[in-house]
Amino acid sequence: MTEEVCNCLDKFEEQTRQRFHKLYVLIYDSTSQSINEKLWAKLPSFYVKDNFIRIIPFKDHINIEAKAVLSHKGELGEYKITPKGMLQIYHNQAIPEEILKAIFRETLEQKF
Repeated sequence: MTEEVCNCLDKFEEQTRQRFHKLYVLIYDSTSQSINEKLWAKLPSFYVKDNFIRIIPFKDHINIEAKAVLSHKGELGEYKITPKGMLQIYHNQAIPEEILKAIFRETLEQKF
């Protein structure tokens, strides 16, 4: 994880940091492509060419911005999808790891 992203996470509580780290690992496990990690508008972002995923931490949930979220909407029934198409995962909800790996792979490899 880049120092920039680590510094961004420092202001959050341990639960948010742990959940972010789990999502971080899922992103890297979802593709063999080289990922460019940086902050975009102070938001942790992960790029493969022009394709990106943003993991946006909040006190009680994490938002995930990825183009393939909407194509998996039917599998994410217990989770909220924002009007902007972001997936919201509250800290009291399980992280849908297999679905997210598919979303991350499709988004970064543009297969949706």
